[in-house]
Amino acid sequence: MNLVIKALDPSNVTTFIKAQWNFYRDDPHWVPPLLMDRKKLLNKEKNPFYRHAEMQLFIAQQGKETVGRIAAIVNHNHNLTHKDTVGFFGFFECIQDQGVATALFAAAEQWLRDRGMTRIRGPVNPSMNDEVGLLVHGFDGPPVILMTYNPPYYAQLIEDAGFEKAKDLYAYLIRQEDYRSEKLLRLAERIKERNEVSFRNIDLKNTEQFRKDLETIKQMYNTAWSPNWGFVKMTDDEFEFLAADLKQIADPEYIFFAEVKGQPAGFILCLPDVNQALIHNRRGSALGALFHLLTKKSKIDLLRIVILGVLPEYQKLGIDALLYHEIGLRSQPRGIKAGEASWILEDNSMMNRGLTQVMNGDRYRTYRLFEKAL
Repeated sequence: MNLVIKALDPSNVTTFIKAQWNFYRDDPHWVPPLLMDRKKLLNKEKNPFYRHAEMQLFIAQQGKETVGRIAAIVNHNHNLTHKDTVGFFGFFECIQDQGVATALFAAAEQWLRDRGMTRIRGPVNPSMNDEVGLLVHGFDGPPVILMTYNPPYYAQLIEDAGFEKAKDLYAYLIRQEDYRSEKLLRLAERIKERNEVSFRNIDLKNTEQFRKDLETIKQMYNTAWSPNWGFVKMTDDEFEFLAADLKQIADPEYIFFAEVKGQPAGFILCLPDVNQALIHNRRGSALGALFHLLTKKSKIDLLRIVILGVLPEYQKLGIDALLYHEIGLRSQPRGIKAGEASWILEDNSMMNRGLTQVMNGDRYRTYRLFEKAL
């Protein structure tokens, strides 16, 4: 008999977090999360996301065994921004049993209905500014930092629970040897000279300058992404919360502005794929993570291009191609063989065209958001 319960106390939350090991223990591609990070992400007192959002965690049990989990989420800022009544689900895990999956979704859906939501969308963990989407294509390797991973059968469980595709998100692999060409080099130089483009690294050491740079990035991010489907501006507290986490693994050579005549026009944020080290940290401990990062950091050969944004008034100048070109130049001498650009909305034609036609990127993974009327 299946029993779905609410995770209402700290021990239930710990069970919710540790349940992932039940599903992936023997999966060689799974990268265990850091228990410490997951607890912070779900902590309603520490994570500023919950100042404008509600969340309820659910656990499915068979006897003493945890066989599934799900979170139901109401993001009030999303509904204010988009003038709708969409609730979300996230952190979904389940054994290959439709009965368990259906029971989990039923619990989440009822919780959302009780709060006036008319649609449910996901997975988001717990928002569009965090880990997003279900992997539906490209199961042949570990996920890159801050991207999701799941068994192939999850899509069928979700569809059989009544969900349909809402939107696909693409991940592109750009290899050093593929993207460089004489044409791109000439184009980059022409764009740079014609528009008087210069690059400036974010300053991670000078506290005052870092805060100024962070404010510039926040304004650019919220402006450049505002037309995107599902986008919700990050609050000041959310941005600082995220920055504090990323600062621990960030490299200033991989986070920089493109300035046109001295004015910020765009920026790029790339992170070394620390998952290449953390995949060996099978227990998810902080001490184990530190050991593997120290001993394997020099072997990391992939970057994730997490954010690349250009302000609207500069978007027709080719600044995006220039940023891609520059990150390639900076990363190759440091042993980086490729970059993953992720994620890109399926209908973002400008970005998709640039990644395939200019950068010779390989669209090698697809993530999906699902939706259902309540």
